[in-house]
Amino acid sequence: MDFNLSEDLLELQKWAKNFAKEKFSEKAYTWTKNHKVPWENAKILAENGLMGMTLPIEDGGQGMSLVEAIIVMEEVAKVCPSTADMLQVGNFGAIRQLAAYGSEELKQRVLPTILAGEKLISVAMSEPNAGSAVTDLKTKARIEGDKVIINGSKVFNTHGPHNSYYVVWVNFGDSVKTCGAVLVERGAPGFTIGKTETHMSGEEHCALYFEDCEVPVGHILVPDNGFKRLFTMFNIERMGNTSRSLALAQAAFDMAVQHAKEREQFGRPLAEFQGTQWKIAEMKMKLEAGRLLLYKAATNADKGAPNPLDANMAKAYINTTAFEVAHEAVQIFGGYGYSTDYPLEYIFRRVRGWMIAGGTPEVLKNKIAEDVLGMRFSQRRPKTGGEKVVTKS
Repeated sequence: MDFNLSEDLLELQKWAKNFAKEKFSEKAYTWTKNHKVPWENAKILAENGLMGMTLPIEDGGQGMSLVEAIIVMEEVAKVCPSTADMLQVGNFGAIRQLAAYGSEELKQRVLPTILAGEKLISVAMSEPNAGSAVTDLKTKARIEGDKVIINGSKVFNTHGPHNSYYVVWVNFGDSVKTCGAVLVERGAPGFTIGKTETHMSGEEHCALYFEDCEVPVGHILVPDNGFKRLFTMFNIERMGNTSRSLALAQAAFDMAVQHAKEREQFGRPLAEFQGTQWKIAEMKMKLEAGRLLLYKAATNADKGAPNPLDANMAKAYINTTAFEVAHEAVQIFGGYGYSTDYPLEYIFRRVRGWMIAGGTPEVLKNKIAEDVLGMRFSQRRPKTGGEKVVTKS
């Protein structure tokens, strides 16, 4: 069993590291502060074949493995998190649901604009009362002739004010078995984009409103009874979330190590204090353990979707430890780490968000336990009282 990257992967990693530093370092960490989308960087990514790395060649992609895409994502995210968000759009997010389940006509019309770095796409999943309880979707869709009519609302839509396409998770009926997804384009009749808001990290999001919104029936990506299919692709989105979280934690760690060597207190470098040494050791162990979980999930997936258990373990562990690593990095930097003149405070805020987006550690641990025990546990109150209902898988 060899835990080292192959020569080809090491070459890719080296290239991606140099490429990211050369192309994206100058404006890194300025995009969010200025509330701008790095469109110019998205086009640079596209020109170098990095938008659509994981998509099949027949869909305009590169046909690369998930491991290759994650290696590139890590190097880009360590330099410029906002540019890594563009990589997420072009490789791991809603684009995978479109590529996997969209009609040929729809893919031929929409995918090229995303892969060229010209337009953005996102998943519209969360609702006011359906976050972790995603099966409680209240956004309804019904088919009338050659149209799909959508009513409902979504919240926390990533890049929502700037997206051109939205993969909207809907319910065609009244149960989890009738959940599916529809592609809605900006400007569709009855579709309204809410006011722009910002997360703690500074990233923009918005609510989406559908009032008898009409889209062609050919925009149905997943019909009813397709919830498992949706989450198959969503586990790939989680890999993008997880790799960015790990990358930013690694960046924070690298900064902290360098600072510990250079910063002096009481006449000697911080690195000579045992308290600092223990922090550095703990941070390193967490990063290495997280990377092994991530690479295992990606390697087992190859060019497909990761095993849910692998994906859940990687995301739950890395999201949590990335926040812990960023916290310790800020502590090692002291007042400088808390200053907005340095990137550490942004990293600290940004990795905190990934502990919520795409599945919280708490929800993921529930799923991990279910897989290990071979049982399913309902989180809902039993209708007749008594113990929580447990079913075998």
